[in-house]
Amino acid sequence: QVQLVESGGGLVQAGGSLRLSCAASARTFSSNTMGWFRQVPGKEREFVAAIRWSVSITYYADSVKGRFTISRDNAKNTVYLQMNSLKPEDTAVYYCAAGAGVLPRVRQGYEYWGQGTQVTVSS
Repeated sequence: QVQLVESGGGLVQAGGSLRLSCAASARTFSSNTMGWFRQVPGKEREFVAAIRWSVSITYYADSVKGRFTISRDNAKNTVYLQMNSLKPEDTAVYYCAAGAGVLPRVRQGYEYWGQGTQVTVSS
């Protein structure tokens, strides 16, 4: 069992930055890929970014490419999402997830989920 705890959400003006953190209780074979997803009410949870623990491979949604950066600190079992040039349409609850990595861009590829952290971008 892997527990994930997100932090770092909040309210920011458009053009601003936030950094989300996700602390994992453990790293296992079934959780060797970490992802960030986001969801707004009434919509499907969508992929934002993902990274593998063991190698420097990252994945990004087109909507955030060039603005968001995912990174990891293996010693701390923590993954970060640096969000720059935020837009009102980035407003959502952001979820951290851990999975085996077979389908890093797909929600079904993740087994463990955090509780979510709210990010609100005002215009």
